[in-house]
Amino acid sequence: MALQEGIKAPDFTVKDTHGNTITLADYAGKHVVLYFYPKDDTPGCTKEACSFRDNYTAYQGKNIAVFGVSTDNEASHQAFASKFDLPFPLLADTDGTVTKAYDVDGGGYAKRVTYVIGTDGMITKVYTSVKTDTHATDILADLGL
Repeated sequence: MALQEGIKAPDFTVKDTHGNTITLADYAGKHVVLYFYPKDDTPGCTKEACSFRDNYTAYQGKNIAVFGVSTDNEASHQAFASKFDLPFPLLADTDGTVTKAYDVDGGGYAKRVTYVIGTDGMITKVYTSVKTDTHATDILADLGL
């Protein structure tokens, strides 16, 4: 069962697509969309990633950081991001620490769940049911942006 709205988002530190270290605490004061997905370069995950890609400029203009998270490694993320021209970081949760902290462990992969984290670090919205092709615009609409 996913974490609930209104609680503090668990902090984490992981490597992104390019080997950069990403820590949630570094994004204090920004909204963060943390979307978990099962596997790079699979049909549903590709639709979801491309939904965020196609709407990325709308997120940038609203002080919102977008991160995709799966248990795939950096090399897999690099290939996926390159193939589909993804402009946002994918986080390599290879040991499942972040997946477990956010209670989306599907037994070796991340369940498809998205968290919106407010500027204060609190979870403001949880999506456990996702329409992969419109997910990015659904979030913007829900946030009134």
